[in-house]
Amino acid sequence: LAIMEETAKDKSKEAATVPVRVGLVDFDSSHCVEFTKRLNHRLISEDQWVDGAVVVAGWTGSSAITPQETVNHYRRMLTEELGVTLVDRLEDLIPLVDGVMVLSVDGSVHRERASLFLERGLPVYIDKPFVTRLEDGLRLADCAERTGAPLFTSSSLRYALEVQQVHERKEEWGPVVSAHAFSPAPTHPRNPGLFHYGIHAVETLFALMGKGCRRVRNVHRDDAEMIIGEWQDGRIGSVLGIRKGAHQYGFTVVCEKHLLTTLIDTRSIYRELLKRVVLFFEQRKSPVDIKESLEIVAFIDGAAQSAEESGLPVDLPQF
Repeated sequence: LAIMEETAKDKSKEAATVPVRVGLVDFDSSHCVEFTKRLNHRLISEDQWVDGAVVVAGWTGSSAITPQETVNHYRRMLTEELGVTLVDRLEDLIPLVDGVMVLSVDGSVHRERASLFLERGLPVYIDKPFVTRLEDGLRLADCAERTGAPLFTSSSLRYALEVQQVHERKEEWGPVVSAHAFSPAPTHPRNPGLFHYGIHAVETLFALMGKGCRRVRNVHRDDAEMIIGEWQDGRIGSVLGIRKGAHQYGFTVVCEKHLLTTLIDTRSIYRELLKRVVLFFEQRKSPVDIKESLEIVAFIDGAAQSAEESGLPVDLPQF
């Protein structure tokens, strides 16, 4: 019996060390290459490596945002330099992988891409933006709940070291009272409003404040927009989307015992995000509540509506 128990333990340890097989969906963002470098330990310094998962296969469709020559370049890098096998059809990924990363820069295709895998019970990470319509987000969340398939979405800015420091020092600094986040916010009609790039600042704000925003208002100009959010507990948070001026990410956070204003160093954000993605695949549990991800979509939708209504406040749905 003792020998059998030891053998079982050895097999369990061996299984735990087998890397998760990851499939990539769409190659129209540089993330397909940058994430694979870190997971496959190739073409990047060792301090950026992330253990526990390997990108083994991928599929890409055409892109309404990224030029085809760029997609072709990423395809060549993945296959010729990073060891990724291409499949002809999206469904061909299913028997080859343990989890999927949907990396389309065009958020309007995410529901279609991800649903195929969620229906089969596979864990799916969806890169920013989660979706570009709240209805699509709700459908994906319902699909994941119905099938028991884990679903996770996030901008890499959520796991910036500077953001994590606020959580790590909560006992010393106290809880967050208010926060202001900023990022570049170029736009594209396929990812309207803040969905295209301003999503990074919105994700940073929610990473600091948590969910619970009930109302937004937007002061919108061609060169920038400022969105003020009111939380249910009375706190106020804001986002500045920058379209003219320095290309920087950062935030100011007011805690009960400390105030911090900082730029975000983006050199480690992919590594830190991928650590959470690997754990997500291994444990089949998202580190971000899907209700918070849906609230982020509602926040961006509400900001766009407020801009159209000359800055009038817009109440957000509650999840």
